[in-house]
Formats: sequence, structure tokens, C-alpha cells
Amino acid sequence: MAETRKNNNNNKEVIRLERESVIPILKPKLTVHLANLIEHTSDRAEFLKLCKRVEYTIRAWYLLQFEDLMQLYSLFDPVHGAQKLEQQNLSPDEVDILEQNFLTYLFQSGQYLLNLPISVDESKLDKKLLKRYFEEHPRENLPDFSDKYVIFRRGIGIDKTTDYFFLEKVDVIIARLWAWILRKTRLERVLSSRSSSLHKKDPKKDDEITAEAEQDELYAERVRLEKMDLSLSNLLSKITIQEPTFDRIIVVYRRASSRTKAERGIYVKHFKNIPMADMEIVLPEKKNPSLTPMDWVKFLISAVVGLLAVIGSVEKPKADIWVMFAVLSTVIGYIAKTYFTFQQNMATYQNLITQSMYDKQLDSGRGTLLHLCDDVIQQEVKEVIISFFILMEQGKATREDLDHRCEDLIQDEFGEQCNFDVDDAVYKLEKLGIVSRDSIGRYFCVGLKRANEIIGTTTEELVMKAAQFSGAS
Repeated sequence: MAETRKNNNNNKEVIRLERESVIPILKPKLTVHLANLIEHTSDRAEFLKLCKRVEYTIRAWYLLQFEDLMQLYSLFDPVHGAQKLEQQNLSPDEVDILEQNFLTYLFQSGQYLLNLPISVDESKLDKKLLKRYFEEHPRENLPDFSDKYVIFRRGIGIDKTTDYFFLEKVDVIIARLWAWILRKTRLERVLSSRSSSLHKKDPKKDDEITAEAEQDELYAERVRLEKMDLSLSNLLSKITIQEPTFDRIIVVYRRASSRTKAERGIYVKHFKNIPMADMEIVLPEKKNPSLTPMDWVKFLISAVVGLLAVIGSVEKPKADIWVMFAVLSTVIGYIAKTYFTFQQNMATYQNLITQSMYDKQLDSGRGTLLHLCDDVIQQEVKEVIISFFILMEQGKATREDLDHRCEDLIQDEFGEQCNFDVDDAVYKLEKLGIVSRDSIGRYFCVGLKRANEIIGTTTEELVMKAAQFSGAS
């Protein structure tokens, strides 16, 4: 989840994010570095062999599950899925069960649900598919949009941009002035009542950040023009804006059904390096931008000037109709110019969105699922390797101690932080048969050679030996 908080002391806007359980270290780097920490050379070779056997075994475990995931998605692929569903001759209830099974497999892969205030055209999105899933699989703190689309995220960074932002600053000033006018005229209540149901205030969002932050959370500060105190000094000087970025974003949704045809396709799209401020580019059925505060000011100024000019012309003793016509034509022409400029800007915006989608979209559909499957395997392998290494080097440990030791190792040796998933790691170690528990519940591992014997020679090793033999002959 993502949550916006404000620091009451300095009015900073900070995003609170759940710390990921993903280990942000490449597997080859992890295994080689851990092997180099082992004292004896022979043990290093055994450890590297164990790492490969662990990966081959875990990959085999997931093979059938991922095949099921791919088979299910082939029925809901927006391009060819409808034809395959027709060939299956399934009832609507059977199709409902299959699509819920697909979502269950999908939601087992990684972090998800980023709660952000983005505006989409809800009438074009299905609201039944995900709503049914979360009714059957309840989750806490679901965002308002969870019945329409789901966002998975992985990896977080910071994007900074320094510039003068002259036009953007003017827009912010006009927007603040416009908001002040609406408050004074009490029109704000009328306009805000329409959107109050869509933007419910979360009482947690205004909590003051305390020094005792939970260990499984991290914070990223947003520096935006909209929240800055604009003065004459920074109005004419360069400023730096800052946004959290997400290394990978996956969006899942279904389009709304038409009156004549029920929509069964499920869209799965994969993006890279998305700043939080640009999250709208990854969302389905985005709403077109409306007039900016600057455009509205131009319209209002044009209308007021035109009205005053016409009144002035009429009040003259001999009002010249041609003068009035010229004034009105000029005002109408200026308004039309402003409107067409807005239309041109909107076309530019759409082109920018298209280009951004092209540049930042990694894959969609089956390709995205293959990425997810490989990511899951890599993370599982790294969890098992680190846990076994800690038990091998540091001896017996309770589940809580093992969790802390693994996180400390990642921090001390690689300078990275993560919320280590110790439960999943020890489950797989026990399933492999290379870790057990003593009479008081502490975990301990077998020796390296014994661990390799227990797992045994894998199919991949036999294939590689056969390939080497045929190559040598």
C-alpha cells in the first residue's frame, strides 16, 4: 500500500510504503558473494552446487502451477480468448470459476495495490470481476478503485527534476487564486459535493510522522509545485521537484461489457520506471484533461473585457454598430483561439501519453505473466539460499532470530533492505529436507554435502552432462 502523510512541522508531503519482501540483489551476485564468505574452498564448491540444485528444484515445483496459470490466461486473453472459450462450451458459472482461479494464481505473485488518487473513466471498466475476487479473498485497507483495477508494484526509487517551471508556477498561482474565490463565494461546496463520494478522506493520511516508524515501512518525500510556498524569490529561480518512482508496475483490469456482448478478456500490462506523478499513463481508460486554470482565466478575462467594451459602446450617444461588431468579433476570436490552443495542447498531451506508453511498456498479457513467473522463482531461490547460509554459518535459530539475521546479512553485506519472508523460506527448506527443528522449535540445517545428497542430481544436471559428453565426442 501507499499512503500520503504530512509532517506538521514543515508541511512535507511524504509517501509511506510497505517495505517489500523482494530481495533486491541479483542472484548470481548473491550466490558468488556468499560463497566467498565461506572459509574452505571445497565448501564453496559444494555451496554453489547446492544453490543450483535449489533453483532447479524450486523451478520444477512451480512448473505445473505456472502451466495452469498460462492455460487459464489463454481463455481470457483479450485477443484470442473469446474464441477459445466458445470452443470449450462452458457455462457462465464455469467461466466465472476459471477466471477467479486465474486471479488467485496471479495475486500470489509479488507486491500489489498502490493506493493513488488517479482519475479514470469508470463507465468503461468492469466492476464485477475484481469485486467478486476480493469478496472471496478479503484483504485489509483496499483502495477505492480495487473493484475496477489492481496495480502491482515492485522496486522504488527517487526521480528529481530541476528547472524554472515558469508556466507551471503561473498555473499553480492561478489555481490557488481560483480556489480562494470559490471558498469566498461558497461555490466550493457545490462543486466538491459531486466528487466527495469518489475521494474519501483517509484519516490516516494526515497523521504526523513520528520518529518511531515501523520497521517494515519506508518513506519517500514528494516535492511538488502544488504544495510549495511560492514567493518572488523562487518564482524567478530554478527549483527541484522530486517524485518517488516505481521500477516495475503491472496493471490488471477488464473493460466493461457492452449491451450485446459480455466482456471476458482480462488485460495484464507491464511498465517500467514510472514516477508517481505520471501514474495516469499506466491506467486504463484515462479521462481526457480539462481546461487548466490559466485557460479559464483567459476565458474570463476575454468575457469581461468584451462585455465592458460592448457596454461602453452602447452607452455612447451615437453607438456605432460596426464598432460593436468589431469588438465582439475580436473577443469571440480570442476565445476561439484560446479554445483551439487548448485542443492542440490536448492532442500534444495524447501524443505524449502514447509515446510514454511505447517507451515504458515492457510487455502485456502472456509476456507479463512469464516475467512474473520468473521473478517469483528468483525470489524464492534467494530466500532459501540466504536462510540456509545463515543456519550453516551461525547455527541454530528460532524463526524470529532467523528473520532478523537474514535481514541483517542483506543490509551488512549488500547495503540493501527488505522485509525478509522467513515463513516462506523455512517452509521450502523443510520441504527440501535440508532443514529441521529441534525439540524447542529452533531451526538447524544439515551439512553441505548431505544437503546436496538429499536433493540429489537434478534433471538439468543430467542434461548438461549429456550435452558436454556429446560436445566432447
